[in-house]
Amino acid sequence: MEKRHVNLSVNVNKIALLRNSRGGNIPNVIQFAKRCEQLMVDGITVHPRPDARHIRYSDVRELKMNLKRELNVEGYPSEEFMKLVLEEHPAQVTLVPDAPGDLTSHEGWNVKKNFDFLSDVVGKLRRAGIRTSIFIFPEEEDVENAAKLGADRVELYTEAYAENYKKDKKAAIQPYCRAASYAESCNIGVNAGHGLCLENLRFFRQQIPNLEEVSVGHGLITEALYLGIEETISNYKSCLGEGRSKLVDFSLSSGM
Repeated sequence: MEKRHVNLSVNVNKIALLRNSRGGNIPNVIQFAKRCEQLMVDGITVHPRPDARHIRYSDVRELKMNLKRELNVEGYPSEEFMKLVLEEHPAQVTLVPDAPGDLTSHEGWNVKKNFDFLSDVVGKLRRAGIRTSIFIFPEEEDVENAAKLGADRVELYTEAYAENYKKDKKAAIQPYCRAASYAESCNIGVNAGHGLCLENLRFFRQQIPNLEEVSVGHGLITEALYLGIEETISNYKSCLGEGRSKLVDFSLSSGM
């Protein structure tokens, strides 16, 4: 059986956070994203938040104008967010249930509880021709309800896997295997993200044969501080089954 290509989408929020910490435009988010494109990543991910503490709406517009590969915009579907994505028309919108003050995403949608709200949002995005993904825990009920919404994909929230990988990776992966297998039976695609890094990505990819895309930000940017962006992206692509990685310490992002 031919091995499925898994897209690597690099989240550039941390580059924007570093830029904003000093004002000005260094490092330049657009230049960094374009460099990632040169290194053959499949896409760029951003998650603008209402306080604009990292990615700004203006960054989204500029990225859409300058990128050649896919742009994935994550976020809570507020009125302002929906206006942005319907105007800019990214390749993918990933709906995330984060509160305005959250430092990062802490949970997936309870799709059943929010079904009517999400159904309206997904309908608007689909009519605009935008691929939709719902950020969820690896629960079969949420997978099924996301499929009923008409979403194209689910993004499995992988924080629990990342936290438990060192303790017992076989146990940690099991909920994700079940959810991904169920997603295939529901005819909905599978993305994954949050907490993935060089140390734990290869095993995750090996166990999820229908995985379509991973979005990685914090881990990748952290590892790039040690390894450089070229080597880091090369190693990520190796973890996803393309090329060969150099022998490096893949525990860098875990702080070990």
